[in-house]
Amino acid sequence: MAEIVIRKAVETDEARWRELWAGYVDFYRGSVPEEATQLTWARILDPASNIDCLVAERDGQVDGLCNYVFHDSTWSTQPICYLQDLFVDPRSRGGGLARQLILACEEEAKKKGAFRLYWQTQEYNAPARSLYDTIVPRSSFIVYRKNL
Repeated sequence: MAEIVIRKAVETDEARWRELWAGYVDFYRGSVPEEATQLTWARILDPASNIDCLVAERDGQVDGLCNYVFHDSTWSTQPICYLQDLFVDPRSRGGGLARQLILACEEEAKKKGAFRLYWQTQEYNAPARSLYDTIVPRSSFIVYRKNL
């Protein structure tokens, strides 16, 4: 089995990141304006930004992404890490990429002194939920969102 490499995204990953990003957005039945995609990628590359990205690479091919955001909290003096987007190419699922991306994101959060790492998914995403349940128990919080 090929070795999995988890690393920070770099400029040359943009085309593949965009492919995976489009797959992620489609999976969640969403749409993201091109300007937002461009800005997200620029923020990922900007060391001063609170947004970052890890990619999972196997055999020289990037097959997974993990976009995460650090933000302040009213409950702590330490930041929180929100794993906002996690996606693995459907052809590469079941090989441990998602788990390794989550664990690598956890390590990045620890390095930044975060007191919590959190993420969310849709109720219908049973395959991902079965993985997440092996990493941490589900929170009792329910998310409410109102578009503005």
